[in-house]
Amino acid sequence: MKKMKLIFSLFLLCFSLLGYAQQTVKGTVTEQGTGEPLPGVSVLIKGEVRGTETDFNGNYEIKGVKASDILVFSFIGMKTTEIKVGNQTSINVQLEEGGQVLDEVVVVGYGTTTVKDATGSVEAITEKQFTKGNIVTPENLLNGRVSGVSINTSGAPGSGSQIRIRGGSSLNASNDPLIIIDGLPISNSGVDGSRGILANINPNDIASFSVLKDASATAIYGSRASNGVIIITTKKGKANWSLDFDTQVTTGRINDRINVFSADEFRNLVNSQPISGTTLDTSLLGTANTDWQNEIFRNTISTIHNLSARGTIFNVIPIRMSVGFNDQEGALLTSEFIRRNVSIALSPSLLDDHLKINLNYSRAFENNRFADSGQIGAALRYDPTQPVFDSNSPFGGFYQHLAGTGVANGTTNPVASLLQRNNTGRSFRQFGNLQFDYKFHFLPELRAVVNLGYDRTQASRKDFTSLSVPRASNAVIIGNDFESEELRINSLLDGYLNYKKDFNENITGDFTAGYSYQRFEFDGSNTGNRRDVDSKPQTFADPDVVLIGFFGRANFSFLDKYLVTLNYRRDGTSRFAAKNRWGNFPGAALAWKISEEDFLKDSKFVSSLKLRASYGLTGQQEISEKDIFLNRYRSGNENSQYIFGGVPIATNIPSEINEDLKWEETATIEFGIDYGLFNDRVTGSISAFQKNSTDLLVDAPTPLNFTNRIIQNVGELQIRGLEFSINSNVVDTDDFSLNFNFNGTLFDREIKDLNAGTEFELGGISGGTGSFIQLNRVGEAPRAFYVLKQLTDSNGNPIEGAYLDLNGDGTINSEDQYLKENPDPDVILGFQSNFNYKNFDLSFNLRASIGNYAYNNVNSSRAQLNLLRDNAVLGNIPTSVLSTGFVNTADVLRSDIFIENASFLRMDNITLGYTFNRPIKKFSKNSIRIWTGIQNVFTWTNYSGLDPEIFDGIDNIIYPRSRNILFGANIKF
Repeated sequence: MKKMKLIFSLFLLCFSLLGYAQQTVKGTVTEQGTGEPLPGVSVLIKGEVRGTETDFNGNYEIKGVKASDILVFSFIGMKTTEIKVGNQTSINVQLEEGGQVLDEVVVVGYGTTTVKDATGSVEAITEKQFTKGNIVTPENLLNGRVSGVSINTSGAPGSGSQIRIRGGSSLNASNDPLIIIDGLPISNSGVDGSRGILANINPNDIASFSVLKDASATAIYGSRASNGVIIITTKKGKANWSLDFDTQVTTGRINDRINVFSADEFRNLVNSQPISGTTLDTSLLGTANTDWQNEIFRNTISTIHNLSARGTIFNVIPIRMSVGFNDQEGALLTSEFIRRNVSIALSPSLLDDHLKINLNYSRAFENNRFADSGQIGAALRYDPTQPVFDSNSPFGGFYQHLAGTGVANGTTNPVASLLQRNNTGRSFRQFGNLQFDYKFHFLPELRAVVNLGYDRTQASRKDFTSLSVPRASNAVIIGNDFESEELRINSLLDGYLNYKKDFNENITGDFTAGYSYQRFEFDGSNTGNRRDVDSKPQTFADPDVVLIGFFGRANFSFLDKYLVTLNYRRDGTSRFAAKNRWGNFPGAALAWKISEEDFLKDSKFVSSLKLRASYGLTGQQEISEKDIFLNRYRSGNENSQYIFGGVPIATNIPSEINEDLKWEETATIEFGIDYGLFNDRVTGSISAFQKNSTDLLVDAPTPLNFTNRIIQNVGELQIRGLEFSINSNVVDTDDFSLNFNFNGTLFDREIKDLNAGTEFELGGISGGTGSFIQLNRVGEAPRAFYVLKQLTDSNGNPIEGAYLDLNGDGTINSEDQYLKENPDPDVILGFQSNFNYKNFDLSFNLRASIGNYAYNNVNSSRAQLNLLRDNAVLGNIPTSVLSTGFVNTADVLRSDIFIENASFLRMDNITLGYTFNRPIKKFSKNSIRIWTGIQNVFTWTNYSGLDPEIFDGIDNIIYPRSRNILFGANIKF
């Protein structure tokens, strides 16, 4: 019996030691369904930072693994898989597409994490989740997909967008987020001749976005991160070769119009002589029936073609190559956007995977013809009783009002103005980066990363107007002949060390420290109008902007339950004087993974639950003036000279100077909950945040300078908000799947201080000289509308020029203006859903904005009866004048009846597709997906203008958005 007990004890001892014995595990990770190897898959020991990544053949090897360990396999866009090691030394894994949101890998700046382990407010959007449709520029892949992010794009082809994360943190400096492409921060300003800084980038090359919103996540980019960070990762090569061809044809038309009088209605109105005491010359009426809006807008046909190949060359270098062709017609006559893209990505691994190299290089050729959107306003004004063409016209066959031998004072023929002007732009952009990531052989926990980036854009513009183009006055017609050239260069050097260490079984650490140098260069020249003797050629070169940063981050994990992140960045900018050049930007975050506690660990309802809190400080120095702290002089007018001793001396005029200008700083505090329910079938987050921007950089009035306004630090802005997102895989089977994303943001912006109560007007409007309709005032939202209280008669009709005397002094003036509403929405919402049944797929996107207001400058500056006389001729006006009876523009411009609720619900797109799997039998892997869709499906709103989604709340004629019908095919081999 004793002998049996001894044997049994030895058996137990050996069994227990087996759990602590260390072993080496190898294997291959492939994609489920295709069997293709997956390079770059993260393989970690659960609860530790120790692990590896798969090579280009999907192979991995991890040493020092215990039988009790669990290996975690994760990859962007794939479901994370966990496997217990046990006595296995070879573990092959197949990853399935459609990873849960909480398991997705997020690029967080100089490193990665997962949403589940992130301590800050971050969101990852991968290719399968992108917004679909006629996507010309990459930012629109995100539209409506991320809580707190709003993207406003005009209808012009390839036009830039206004991107705001949580409303923007500044009054007058840049409110654009920092955009980073494969580690290269790009400038937010473009060149003349290009549509915008993102217009050159092919959306088809993008693999994922990471959106960093709170300061603990963005502080690592301190100097430019106060408005959030959008990190773009492009597609890379893979082990086996594949070929993808995407093609798309889009037809579009403008369905909505601003209501003006038709030709017959206009004749009746003029003949009725509606203006008391004034006689309209009815002999000026014509016999035509012209809808000028129909004449300047056209139905469009646009195409997008993309061809890409992915694979491995020489069996060691993963590569992706792509070409893209994008031709977009604008709805406004002559408007056109053409882009050609070529890109290549190489990602070899050398020295037994200790050295990883990533090379990304893109070339973009952009050709534009810019249509004068001001002619939309001319189409509203031009006499509808006049024809488009006139065989007797001296203006190239286009009709134009005549007075004697010259052109009558008045609006010009908008069709002639568009077709007889050739305003073109060309740009050539090449950008990319080369990154070396070396894991030291003698200390595998330590990595050294060097990233070299380069972005160069050369652009030119030609603006030529025919000598026969009509003018709006009797002035001599000289036309325009103008050319310009510009060059922008953005160069980057980043270097950092990363060290990951398991201090013991319960504590792990991840440390990063580095240096960043970035330089922006700009110069250019133009000819002036070569037909105008008073117009002179110009050569200009802005001072270079240099940004230098030292940064560090430490991540700690305790028991895989308690997470701590500490960030610090010290940044220097050449925009400020030496005494204010450097700024310090710390950040800290805590997270508690409650779902890992014993009382929730086995819950069938709550699969993941994390509480987080963060605080951080970020900076802002993005102002147009690059050397305002220096004494600068500019040449005076050549006619302004002094005579000394009989010799004329030209004058030099001092420019404004502010040696005390310093960093605008934004402090953010945030509390959030990230959750997963029913085995992460439902995931989401809720975040409450407050941002305080101090030392605001504002172009504000000052009595102490030669100019009326100068950039200065003047006050404080506070933003408070609440965000939520819900993602759900409602059904997920082999034949049927249904998922949705619903997100929303509630936020409020308030000016807390403007230095001794300083307030100033902004928001220029048409209809008056130097007129502004918005005001920045302490205690109110930025850009609040500054108006007079309209009085009405007993029937509720507005009385022209009659306003409430708010201060009771018996005089109506600026002292009686008050603030009414503002352009910021109270709530923004996004909803996306994807439905798949066997080979069919259906998806759609909805967006809503609630509580935003707009000033209808179309009506306030045009809907008055006195404008029926357009100088020497007749002019059309909006039919809204029938509801007001207003006569004089100057009397009504500040009326509060033009402030309208511009809330809206918009369906951006809906697409339907069908996939033919392996239609060509001789190829083992191929598919063809054909699809169709509608973009800009509908907009529900009570706003009376053309479109409620406008820039900064002032509607003074926008380039309208087309409704597009789309047809496409995706072919894969």
